[in-house]
Amino acid sequence: MAIRIIVKDPDPVLREQAAQVTKFNSNLHKLLKDMADTMYDAEGVGLAAPQVGISKRVIVLDAGDDNGLIEMVNPEIVERDGEQTGPEGCLSIPNLNGDVRRYQRIKVNGFDRNGKPFTMEATDYLARIFQHEIDHLNGVLFTDIAESIYDVSAKPRGRGE
Repeated sequence: MAIRIIVKDPDPVLREQAAQVTKFNSNLHKLLKDMADTMYDAEGVGLAAPQVGISKRVIVLDAGDDNGLIEMVNPEIVERDGEQTGPEGCLSIPNLNGDVRRYQRIKVNGFDRNGKPFTMEATDYLARIFQHEIDHLNGVLFTDIAESIYDVSAKPRGRGE
C-alpha cells in the first residue's frame, strides 16, 4: 500500500490542463493503485491524478455503491442531462465545502488501466463525483463554481468547551 501526498490549493498543478495518457503500462497501473490507496486512506470518494502532483488525465472513484472502485483514464463526458445542486468537499481544499450545481445524469467515455475503451452512465451522487474529478483534470476546483462556500472545520461548541 503506497499512500501519496495529496497536494493542496494553491499548488499550481491543480490549475493545469492535465495531459492525455498515451502509455498504458506498469507505471500507470502503479499510479492507479497508489491513487486508490490514497483516496481510501483519506476517506475520500474520488481522486484525480493532479491531486497527487501528476498532471495526467487519470481518476479513481468509489461512491460506496455496487460499482465499487472505478478507475478511468482519459475520461470525457459525452452526454449530460438534468440538474442537481448539492454539497461538495475536496481532499485538496480541507475544511471547506460548497453547494455546487452539476448535471443529474452523465455518460462518460474513457479507458481502463489496459487501454480498453469503456463507457459508464452515472446519475445522482456518482455523476457528481465524476464531474468533480473531471473538473480537476481541467484545472477547475469546486470553489470556482460553487454557489456558496462554507467552513466545516469549526465544531459546534457544547457546554464546558
